[in-house]
Amino acid sequence: MTEKFPKIPYGVGDYTHIRSKKMTYVDKTRYIAELEEAGQFLFFLRPRRSGKSLMLSTLAGYYDLSAEERFDSLFGDTWIGRHPTTEKNQYMVLVFNFSAVNPDPEQLEASFQNYVNIVFDGFLERYRSRFDDAFATLINDLNKPGDLLNALFETCRINQYKLYIMIDEYDNFTNTILTTYGKSEYHNVTHGAGFFRYFFNVLKSGAGSQDSGLSRLFITGVSPVTMDDVTSGFNIGIQVSLEPQFQALAGFTEAEVIDMLGTYHIPGTLGMSRQEVTTLMNEWYGGYRYSEDTKTPVFNPDMVLYFIRAVTRLKRMPTTMTDQNVRMDYGKLKHLLLAEEELNGNFKILKTVIEQGEISSPIAMGFPIEELTESSNFVSLLFYFGLITHSGRSLGEPILKVPNRTIAGMIWGQLRDAYKDTDVFRVETRAIQNALLQMGWFGNWKPFFKILGDAVREYTAVRDYMQGEKVIQGFLLAYLNSTNYFITGSERELNKGFCDIYLEPFKARYKDIRYGYLIELKYINRGEKLTDTLLQSNVTEAEAQLTRYRQDPRLEKVGRDIEWICAVLVFHGWELVYYDTA
Repeated sequence: MTEKFPKIPYGVGDYTHIRSKKMTYVDKTRYIAELEEAGQFLFFLRPRRSGKSLMLSTLAGYYDLSAEERFDSLFGDTWIGRHPTTEKNQYMVLVFNFSAVNPDPEQLEASFQNYVNIVFDGFLERYRSRFDDAFATLINDLNKPGDLLNALFETCRINQYKLYIMIDEYDNFTNTILTTYGKSEYHNVTHGAGFFRYFFNVLKSGAGSQDSGLSRLFITGVSPVTMDDVTSGFNIGIQVSLEPQFQALAGFTEAEVIDMLGTYHIPGTLGMSRQEVTTLMNEWYGGYRYSEDTKTPVFNPDMVLYFIRAVTRLKRMPTTMTDQNVRMDYGKLKHLLLAEEELNGNFKILKTVIEQGEISSPIAMGFPIEELTESSNFVSLLFYFGLITHSGRSLGEPILKVPNRTIAGMIWGQLRDAYKDTDVFRVETRAIQNALLQMGWFGNWKPFFKILGDAVREYTAVRDYMQGEKVIQGFLLAYLNSTNYFITGSERELNKGFCDIYLEPFKARYKDIRYGYLIELKYINRGEKLTDTLLQSNVTEAEAQLTRYRQDPRLEKVGRDIEWICAVLVFHGWELVYYDTA
């Protein structure tokens, strides 16, 4: 008989639905009181699928005066149910989710207007007993979203009603407009007399007036760019995204993940220890630090729930460790990496991040679209998108790194796509994947490097991007990460040295994979004459290093049935002039 587990709320962002269906819920209600203390008008930014919508839905259920009779069933067994604040069920709550708006510029304003009208109709129906017929008639007569807000603010002020407005995905359609239609269409919406800018002007006016009727505001999104543009400097409220006390507001701590692993018997199902499963999940889904003042990273909740759901259903590892739903659409960054179909400075920054493993830069609280091309702002955008996260501090600036293997794989994919989209470099995907399969299961590794070498000779434009050992190393890793057969690493510490490219078979997912690789890369400047003596000296040095690396006892702990192959690669500029086993 199949064991009955609590339902997994994968992809569910509605608090009431989760609680009424008795799904697993990780209690975040302790943050409600802290948010009250943080301020009246708050902005909370996190990457896609990080739990923002569920937190907003939780707030809506807690503060909604029309849900007072359901408080015990919704919150009775939660932290806030045991420690309620004086503001519970004290507000009329108006909730928007701008992902429901059609981003097509030709339909955008009408779609936005229709959506806001629908939301107001539902709001009026929910609180009908609070408003007289005159207000209902006024709302029905008005169409413009800004006018509706002004009318509501004035009515709430006169009647001393407390209004809480919540906006989820505030920048959803503006991001799509920017990435799909360009800056001109984006400016039409967010600048000057743009309807979206006017909507936020009304909100700003309400937030700035003590007796406007707007008591609280909570807005979620991905980046601060649109907010800076529509409010002329992010001056409508407080951004709490980077404050350490809200690190785990939308995200799972390791303790919360371990608790869920026990609930669903994941270690037993996989035949692994709890520590082994936790380590695996942290490598793929964890590592996020949204404040440099916190030492405790969190896991992406969507990724965790994806993994647990797959294991409980399949009784094994998921087919792919990366949930397709959290893959950032390449188009979201494409416009930032290209300038007139040419790779630009932002592309180089993204390459540096993944090749070096980290980058040093301050995080901007907000910046307008015109300043997005500045390198520090682009780095900040990568941070808000969740592609990099806090790692420490050096020389007075934060150190930012890629948080986990899921994000690293996405970045490698974006770099490969950028090369392909600009026709700088193309290689047949299936051929690469087959070559990596040969490496993992048969120890046949040379075809992979021959495929890349031949393609580099054909696409001469890529050679401009292949100057220096680190760049070559990053280029190879971009294509070695085309599958997840291997756990890849660069400069892996082994026996008091650092292996250039480390390929560990992903045994937890592929039980029968047999081969791992230690690869030492040597680079000879293109301007230096290549001689047999020079080539041999580089080969000899690499072979000695690999011999030392291979003696590291930690390699045996990876798996006694793994055969480690040590390989030497020598590049003369962009050209692979030697590749053989040590």
